[in-house]
Amino acid sequence: MHTSTKKWLFTKISSLILIPLMIWFLLSIVSIYDKDYSEILAFFSKQPSKILFSIFIVISFFFSALTISEIFEDYLNNDKIKNVANKVLYFFAISVPLLTILGIYNLN
Repeated sequence: MHTSTKKWLFTKISSLILIPLMIWFLLSIVSIYDKDYSEILAFFSKQPSKILFSIFIVISFFFSALTISEIFEDYLNNDKIKNVANKVLYFFAISVPLLTILGIYNLN
């Protein structure tokens, strides 16, 4: 399979996975919107919320990295700049979700 076909397929699959996760996230944010800090902390300390939010963060950053990478491919002509931009993008797409997940699992 060609690389661009794989990227297209991964983009479509991750967007389909993001739909129910986004609905869950929006409903969760609405339910904890006017709560105080301890209740929000309790929400993110529960096991289903930790797992779902972790999956949501990882898939979201994966999807955004794929789409931004395609923008780099389309609009950056210099290969060196394109490669550096993609490497920086992938570094942040891995490190930010990892740090977020570690922060959530260390709430208690």
